[in-house]
Amino acid sequence: MLDVKYFRENLDAVRKGVARKKFDCDLDALVELDRRRRAIIRETEDGRAAQKAANAEMAGLDKKSEAFQEKVKEMRRISAGVKELQAKQAEIEAKWEAAWMTVPNLPDDSVPDGESEADNLVFHEHGDPAALGTEAIAHFDLPWFPRLVDLERGGKITGAGWPVFRGPMAKLVRVLIDFFIEENARAGYEEIRPPHCVNAASATATGQLPDKEGQMYHVPGEDLYLIPTAEVPVTNLLRDEILEESALPVRACAYTPCFRREAGSYGKEVRGLNRVHQFDKVELVQWTHPETSFQALEELREHVQSLVERLELPYRTLLMCAADIGFPHAKQYDVEVWSAGQQRWLEVSSCSCFTDFQARRANIRYRDASGKPRIVHTLNASGLALPRVVAALLENNRQPDGSIRLPAAIAERFGATAFDPEAG
Repeated sequence: MLDVKYFRENLDAVRKGVARKKFDCDLDALVELDRRRRAIIRETEDGRAAQKAANAEMAGLDKKSEAFQEKVKEMRRISAGVKELQAKQAEIEAKWEAAWMTVPNLPDDSVPDGESEADNLVFHEHGDPAALGTEAIAHFDLPWFPRLVDLERGGKITGAGWPVFRGPMAKLVRVLIDFFIEENARAGYEEIRPPHCVNAASATATGQLPDKEGQMYHVPGEDLYLIPTAEVPVTNLLRDEILEESALPVRACAYTPCFRREAGSYGKEVRGLNRVHQFDKVELVQWTHPETSFQALEELREHVQSLVERLELPYRTLLMCAADIGFPHAKQYDVEVWSAGQQRWLEVSSCSCFTDFQARRANIRYRDASGKPRIVHTLNASGLALPRVVAALLENNRQPDGSIRLPAAIAERFGATAFDPEAG
């Protein structure tokens, strides 16, 4: 969430930032609720002060005196008034809190304006997609794909969009996960194995609630949510904690399956591995000093790019425009690999800085040199998301004999320079 003091003192800047993000947020209603909230808080505090004063006066009176009895009547009137004020305050506080949670983070000044994803800027490019030609086959059209990525049986077990990986495909997924975890650990990220369910407080802290509620799987009996990304449980590791300034930055990575209800559009964009309800991802999370968070974002982006380069995949990095960055984001890069079979770009990572937005919700702080607690900044990135990485590897690296060439970085782990899907 935003700093309330900043909101009150810089309302025009907040309006501009929300407008740049194209979010539907009734700031006028929020301003009025804030005014009423502050007024009722003052009234309630005045009522409590009057209660305290009446109590002090009663303590000095003879309990049998007429003055004491009058003061008792006055105290009852004051107490009834305070209870009424407290009820009104609770009602206004609840309305204000609900409205306050709909205000997105503001885009950084370095984020370009735009109206849609078409206005995202190409920030960096690596490799030559044209060198792969236009004759490659989309992964979902490969003759062996239904056997090794068994969407039919996954549909029988669970439903559409729940794949079953088999044989060499299951091994490839496992090898990629291990590769990403090891490379991230080498870069200074502590490996974490978090729960795959979170409570509402955790989802609210990272900004999934209330913004992405419809995209998450809810477990109603326990009021838990299946995680849409490991960002949620990992960020909440430090919820309601105070770090020493010398401990910053803190870096963590986690492999988890991720669960998302949204199925996307129709057509090839959702076929095969392009968009599924359960997918594997290794996530990177950082808690940083506010003065270094945007520098950390650039380093995080470069690290993610290095992972893609190790996989020998052509890619590009987009600087996302204000209209296409997420609810809690201040700045975001998307890394996309080239899909030779589909002749389009596939997103495999988002690298994001949230400034103090998530940490303020989660109450994650550090103690500065004077001993004063201050809010940290948080960042995250996919390092990497597997389904589309796998799709690009299958499409870009198919050999004349039908085998799939493996990049050197994972060939040794796999135990071969290629696998033969027909023999799988």
